Amino acid sequence: MRAAALDRRVRKEARALVRDARGAIAMKPGLVGKAGDLEQVTKSVEDGLARDDLAAVRRELPALDALVDELVKRPPKSTTRDYVESIGAAVLIALALRAFVIEAFKIPSSSMYPTLEIGDHIFVNKFIYGIRIPWTSTKLLELRKPERGEVIVFMQPCEPERDYIKRVVATEGQTIEVRCNVIYVDGKAVQNELIEGEGCTYDDYDEGNRTWFTRQCSRYRETVGDFSYETFQDADRPVRDERLRANRMLLNGDTKDFPRLDGARVPPSCATNPDGEPLVAPNQKRGRLEEAVPGQVSNNACEPQLHYRVPEGHVFVMGDNRANSNDSRYWGSVPIENIKGKALFIWLSYSSWSLTDWSGIRFDRIGNFVH
Repeated sequence: MRAAALDRRVRKEARALVRDARGAIAMKPGLVGKAGDLEQVTKSVEDGLARDDLAAVRRELPALDALVDELVKRPPKSTTRDYVESIGAAVLIALALRAFVIEAFKIPSSSMYPTLEIGDHIFVNKFIYGIRIPWTSTKLLELRKPERGEVIVFMQPCEPERDYIKRVVATEGQTIEVRCNVIYVDGKAVQNELIEGEGCTYDDYDEGNRTWFTRQCSRYRETVGDFSYETFQDADRPVRDERLRANRMLLNGDTKDFPRLDGARVPPSCATNPDGEPLVAPNQKRGRLEEAVPGQVSNNACEPQLHYRVPEGHVFVMGDNRANSNDSRYWGSVPIENIKGKALFIWLSYSSWSLTDWSGIRFDRIGNFVH
């Protein structure tokens, strides 16, 4: 068996060398090398194969191999070509990674403070929710759906050409309501605690004037399942919380309550966005408003009264900077097909930067995972 296998290997190698030699002879007859005349040695091997005389083939094969290696080998690639091919391969790999696996994003606004700050550069896992056809909302494969508490990057449903980053606070079929800054999901309050009241501030950026300025805030910690993260609320919330604990009732809630109880009770959507021009989002479904207790209205503005049910195939998102975030409270839920990926970690962060001034780089934020 072993001898037969070796014979087959000899025949295969001999035929391959003869083929290469004949191709070279056809282009340039009379090739002679250190091991002899290429035409003569090639013919000797061909005759041996024709007679199935493997002994003769083995005798001539080393000479033919040497001649083919000497006379038929391809010219070496130039250094320039090597560089071009290496760079081209690197670019193709980078494009494939960006399209299907990971992509970099820069945080442009303060809507996700304190989790993400203006000037944070993050990597986003684009593979975790499925494989998408690049530059479209069409998914070839869905691995899993976003979960509550995750920070996601998505195409804004009213302006798909713009990418937003927010936190998922409710998923399809769930109800959500915000009363006195407390989030209720399916009627249950999201666990929260005061971290910092008086003295809480953060730096915001005015793009029009290109200047930084200070905003007042209060800092709270929310816990959703395995996710624990901090949020910024308006500076007056701790005072309202104290009044609520003392009197157990407030007649007036917060301006950021959702859904609003005054005016027309219309589910939020791109077509009814109060903060911008009404737009049509073909793939956005409208949720619906439902009374927390049908037929009953509470006098306490901080109790659940009217909630919003997230439509199928959508998620409800909010910024962690609750008093300064343009999110689902205004333009509705996000279609899952619009979601690009899940925020991973900060790879660069700065408020300002130049070759001569690195003082604006926030080294303490670089490498932090996004929770």
